[in-house]
Amino acid sequence: MASSPEAFRALHDGPGAFVIPNPWDVGTARLLASFGFKALATTSAGYAFSRGLPDGGVGFEDMMAHCREIVSATELPVSADLERGKGDAPDSAAETIFAAEAVGLAGCSIEDATGDPTNPIYDFSQAVERVAAAAEAARSLKRDFVFTARAENFLWGRPDLDDTIRRLQAFEEAGADVLYAPGLTDIGMVRTLCSSVSLPVNVLAVDGFTVSAVSQAGARRISLGSKLTTAAFGVVERAAKEILDEGSFTFAREAMPFATLQKMFATQTK
Repeated sequence: MASSPEAFRALHDGPGAFVIPNPWDVGTARLLASFGFKALATTSAGYAFSRGLPDGGVGFEDMMAHCREIVSATELPVSADLERGKGDAPDSAAETIFAAEAVGLAGCSIEDATGDPTNPIYDFSQAVERVAAAAEAARSLKRDFVFTARAENFLWGRPDLDDTIRRLQAFEEAGADVLYAPGLTDIGMVRTLCSSVSLPVNVLAVDGFTVSAVSQAGARRISLGSKLTTAAFGVVERAAKEILDEGSFTFAREAMPFATLQKMFATQTK
């Protein structure tokens, strides 16, 4: 039951927020699962960076293949960051849900970001129509599926909390299960947003937030986005600079032991 879609939905019931970390490959998915997290989420940016691509640079079919791989890596429920989905039209948003369910995901998120830097956010009406179509598709599935609707203003230079709340309220009315406005950096904004809607709210973790503070603000889920991926890249960067600048290898003192990883992965592949 722990890995069922119903169990994933139940995690959002509180009373506090749960953390859903974002692996970017099979190894990190299995590693995070071994620590005791209750669910996992993919990261579009993290996966793109691992392939040497910019965020948004992975095609939809390749992203779905990646999602299938992460779903197969552990018994935990997996939600996917599917960016804007298959396309701009409401029908494309619905098709995204059907594709997500087909690869075994317990849920997914779809953004109101267009992928076009010159016009980064969908018009209000189009954004709501896309959410409504995706929500209807999710409700038509034969198994439970948690659909998260995202308002991307704060990630695209539009720090308008009122418009963000207006969008999320409309997404709630359109049938979304979870609401998400990544990019908030003030716990007061999180509190205002959570008090303005009745659905579970996902918050993107940032330096300065704590699980306790986010829970007290009213959110029910905390995701890490690409932060674990960029943290790993940061470790490699620091190690490389030490090697080149100092000619030393002290970075290895902080490494996870080879034997630990070898034993864990050998056990999980039996």
